[in-house]
Amino acid sequence: MRDPYTVLGVTRGASADDIKKAYRKLAKQHHPDLKPGHAGNEERFKEISAAYALLSDPVKRARYDRGEVDASGNERHAGFGGRSAHGARSRAHAPGGSGAGGADEGFGGWGDDWFSDLFGGRKRPGAGAGSGTGTSGGAKARGTDIAYSVTVPFLEAANGTKRRISLSNGKSIDVAIPPGTENEQKLRLKGQGLSGLGGAPAGDAIVEVHVEPHPYFTRQDGDIHVDVPITLNEAVLGATIRVPTVSGPVAVKVPPGSNTGSTLRLRGKGVVSQKTKAAGDQYVKLKVVLPDPPDAELVQFMEKWSKTRSYDVRKKAGLE
Repeated sequence: MRDPYTVLGVTRGASADDIKKAYRKLAKQHHPDLKPGHAGNEERFKEISAAYALLSDPVKRARYDRGEVDASGNERHAGFGGRSAHGARSRAHAPGGSGAGGADEGFGGWGDDWFSDLFGGRKRPGAGAGSGTGTSGGAKARGTDIAYSVTVPFLEAANGTKRRISLSNGKSIDVAIPPGTENEQKLRLKGQGLSGLGGAPAGDAIVEVHVEPHPYFTRQDGDIHVDVPITLNEAVLGATIRVPTVSGPVAVKVPPGSNTGSTLRLRGKGVVSQKTKAAGDQYVKLKVVLPDPPDAELVQFMEKWSKTRSYDVRKKAGLE
């Protein structure tokens, strides 16, 4: 076997964390499930796993660095008729299995942390002292999850929709985007990830939904907020106006004397909250807009009106 440092592409002074990162990267690249039928992939994967099994063990690594064991973890020959200087046989046998890898020799020394890192945080079934599941045929592990992302318009996320995605295995499936889906919400598709090892369940497909912003709607949990302009006469006299909602326009009464900043509440016109599973409300903030360009008669009227009926709004607001 080659030098384990060379196999993992790290220096002899690499930290334990650097070794683990290098191993995880290579293991994911060469895992048999990722490239089924790829020539030499399984052997390469075994070599990577064996290198990590040696270098991730501080005792084994130190002995290798001192030249006491070879790259496979075997005792180096030191004469005495095939025995080491300590009287042990030249090939070490770990409890629960044969060879340098012991119970985990199957794919070059798999350990529980390997399965935990690469297969969704679950340990290898039967792992532990003397478990004896030492061959690739007996190893079982849940398949890895695969991440995907889709982008949907704001209104489609609010009302629910579907998106088709292509899986890593070449299949295409329609993903249901439930009503009220929030930006960066993750949807889990059971069993649509990589297949498991040894008959273990497949991993899942994790679909992250990105919701496009809307030109005038904003969302806070299940509530929708929108600014709606109204005319001066609608503000002063009151009116019935059409207001957009995520489910379509509705008629709304503007009370006489409404002002910029006045807010109307439309119950149940929000979206389904993923927290409460109930529809939120829509809040309509009014914004009084003057004619553009200015109306000459309105200007004349205001000049006359202001001489006897002017009022101080800044003093009332505490700005003077």
